[in-house]
Amino acid sequence: MRIVYGLGVRMMFAMMWLASFFHDKARKWVSGRKQPITDFHVPSDKKVVWFHCASLGEFDQGLPVMNELKAQNPDLFLLVTFFSPSGMEFYNKRKHAVDLAVYLPLDTKRKATQFVAHFKPQLVYFVKYEFWYNHLKAARRSGAKIYGVSSLFRPKHRFFKWYGGFFRKALALFDHFYTQDQRSADLLASIGIHQTTVTGDTRYDRMMAVKEQGEANALIQAFVVNDKVLLLGSSWPVDEQLILPSIATSFPDWKIIIAPHDISETHIQGIQQLLQNKGLRYSKQETSGSNFLIVDTIGQLTAAYRYATVAYVGGGFTGKLHNILEPGAFGVPVIFGPKFDRFPEAQLFLDAGAASSISTTADFEYVLATSFEQRTHIQQVLKTLFEANSGAAKKVAEQTLNHLL
Repeated sequence: MRIVYGLGVRMMFAMMWLASFFHDKARKWVSGRKQPITDFHVPSDKKVVWFHCASLGEFDQGLPVMNELKAQNPDLFLLVTFFSPSGMEFYNKRKHAVDLAVYLPLDTKRKATQFVAHFKPQLVYFVKYEFWYNHLKAARRSGAKIYGVSSLFRPKHRFFKWYGGFFRKALALFDHFYTQDQRSADLLASIGIHQTTVTGDTRYDRMMAVKEQGEANALIQAFVVNDKVLLLGSSWPVDEQLILPSIATSFPDWKIIIAPHDISETHIQGIQQLLQNKGLRYSKQETSGSNFLIVDTIGQLTAAYRYATVAYVGGGFTGKLHNILEPGAFGVPVIFGPKFDRFPEAQLFLDAGAASSISTTADFEYVLATSFEQRTHIQQVLKTLFEANSGAAKKVAEQTLNHLL
């Protein structure tokens, strides 16, 4: 099976290399791995702690633990690897204490061994999921302690299938898993992995910190003034087509902010067409003359949620629901589409009465009106929910730092 896995990894690289001639993201994925690992240096007096994050979302989950580790041991050298270009491109938009971020080398035995031998990490954290066998094996052989952070598993994952023996070996290399929920811990136990602790989702800690930082956005503040505000965060075309054509007629006294998942000019033009070209553009510093503002740049969404009265979070019609904890942290009622089963926080919000799932335009209009009426109650519910679910990062940091040599 290792031979098959090795061939699969190399085939993936070949496919990305071919795609790099046509797609910008694939080109960045390939070119980002060209620089030799030996070009990067770590001070000899520093102890290295390595976090692997597939992309920006996983970085957000790992960030609270990184900050806790640095707070407790400021002399650590914090190394972060990313699989995806989106992580490498945008992690610097977060407030962080990362000393070095690089692309994760291709998961071959030679490259993994070289990576671990060069950086010599003592503690290794893989965030959420995405488990690269050769890198984990190399870290294990080096004597490093390996942890899963905000780990999340579902029954359909290959680890729990009849053919998942090889992939289960990757999980067996971990010293401990800190899982988001009990179901994940139970699934691990079903394959003989009992070194687990249910700590919850570290993104609650991150969003509590973001809220406390109080980052403002003067341009958005100038647009919203004191009006009721609906914010479409990380919206996809299906979300926009469901909401935007009728929103001005149904809710004429609301300000609407659209922060789409895709900010390409083609997509922005498509949104403008839905708005009959009445949308202001954030990149042009426009704040008046329309009830619609399109945030067509990266990095403003999280801070923008503090100005929302109600938030609609995109991805719920594609099964790729975006981060509902961002508006939730600010006490904002949340609406999303019907496909949310992969996201335990969505069910938690629904059960608490802090969110609603919709399938049609009529559903959306009803829920928007009721969410506005119940916003004071929902704000208190969300405050209680976040207080109950925060603290995971501190637990992980305290329990793992004592293994630092």
